[in-house]
Amino acid sequence: MRLATFNLMHGRSLYDGRVDPARLRAAVAVLDADVLGMQEVDRDQPRSGGVDLAALAAAVLGERAAHRFAPAVIGTPGEAFRTVTATDAGAGEPHYGVALATRWPVLAWRVARLPAARMRSPVYSPGRPGGLILLDDEPRVLLAAVVDGPVGPMTVATTHLSFIPGWNVRQLRQVIRALRTLPGPRVLLGDLNIPGRMAGVVSGWRMLARRPTYPSPVPRVQFDHILLDPRGGGALPPVRVVETPVVSVSDHRPLVVQL
Repeated sequence: MRLATFNLMHGRSLYDGRVDPARLRAAVAVLDADVLGMQEVDRDQPRSGGVDLAALAAAVLGERAAHRFAPAVIGTPGEAFRTVTATDAGAGEPHYGVALATRWPVLAWRVARLPAARMRSPVYSPGRPGGLILLDDEPRVLLAAVVDGPVGPMTVATTHLSFIPGWNVRQLRQVIRALRTLPGPRVLLGDLNIPGRMAGVVSGWRMLARRPTYPSPVPRVQFDHILLDPRGGGALPPVRVVETPVVSVSDHRPLVVQL
């Protein structure tokens, strides 16, 4: 069982600023994941050439791979955007959110929405020009799938939490409550914007990997996590953190574990 989480940063390279589908396919192929949680995923965005990044990544996992894209916003973060709602899906417009792809059959999909904080916060942007920028918070989304995995039905999920300290902690607790209504074992793959072991402390879930993932050229902090619910049932097999090369897309490095 191979699990991976990857913040795509819409597939943009820090080195030349380009979004190249071939580079993204190559980066996903290296992961060789049975389940891949993705964050900062574009669909129909001009900045990424109008590509459906979730579908592109899922195709790398094989022709039988299932995937789902869950948009959090309509428009482009950092520019102009609005929240996806039940009455406003933004048909035909650019979208941005999270995605989940898996080689295992999907029994059910679930989506839960997480509201944005009503404040702005400084965020460090690597690359060129880079530096601190002041951003509005964005609404977030949790995407979960109940899959027929090697141990039977289990829940895998992905999310990308707020960059605002404290608000992301509140969101993580919401995520844990939502996931515990779904079948165990339960695994959360995501960019939680919560550093290091704090993610395990806040969630009460087991961190399957401890490794810095951001910024990608020389990682110094772990924002990307793979968490396992200890209430999921059954003994956990040995876990190995998989070494991955520096990828040519994103400001995050992917995180991969082998069970």
